[in-house]
Amino acid sequence: MKYKIEIRSIFEIGQRTNQEDCIYPTKEDANARLFILCDGMGGHEHGEVASSAVCDAMSKYVNEHYAFDRPFTEADFNEALAFAYDALDEKDKDDDKKKMGTTLTFLLLHPNGAFIAHIGDSRVYHIRPSEKKILFQTRDHSLVNDLISIGELTPEEAKHSNQKNIITRAMQPHQSQRPKADVKQITDIRSGDWFMLCSDGMLEELENQNIVNILSNRKTSIDEKTEIMKQVSKDSKDNHSAHIIFVKRVDSEKKCWLRRLLGK
Repeated sequence: MKYKIEIRSIFEIGQRTNQEDCIYPTKEDANARLFILCDGMGGHEHGEVASSAVCDAMSKYVNEHYAFDRPFTEADFNEALAFAYDALDEKDKDDDKKKMGTTLTFLLLHPNGAFIAHIGDSRVYHIRPSEKKILFQTRDHSLVNDLISIGELTPEEAKHSNQKNIITRAMQPHQSQRPKADVKQITDIRSGDWFMLCSDGMLEELENQNIVNILSNRKTSIDEKTEIMKQVSKDSKDNHSAHIIFVKRVDSEKKCWLRRLLGK
């Protein structure tokens, strides 16, 4: 498959004094096929170090070692992840009392579909406006999700729990066992679909149905949709970042060959 896409990004500090989110690419590029978003933790001069170390290392490794004209595999991803863990280890200081860390969300569009991976509670969505539904959503590695799964909390109670920001998996330096990412290969991608990567700060005021409704509105442009999300999230206490990716067209190899033949 080959893709024609549009991308918009949100990168807001919120009511924090420093920005601990990090995104790749930092410029909106319709030719981009790799998208990364990390939400750092650990306080001033810690969270931003972790998120930037992982984001920079992952993007560097993939761009230098992967040919974007072939399928991207879990083995490819794990090599990049190991490289990012090594980079994070190098940034660690022995005198740090509170270890820094970061979430990771990863999306790569390749000839066989979309490769998605995540660690933590930043999310990736795949939305199809023609069906007005979320086809895929990453599952947060969080305490409240674990409590929901064992029946200790309802989804509604989880929204208001004082434990909702506690995550159960993150990338941190010098871990005896490096947490693995949950991965997903998506092969059903159609023209008109949307992908969205976002940090949890975006979700303080935006619920899933809001996201579906905004992206499914045929009367608004991608710029207007992005502005609506910015306005809805402007009072978020946390940093809030997102990549919003619109799939304008998907061509199979047969269609790509025919377009080349016709000079289109």
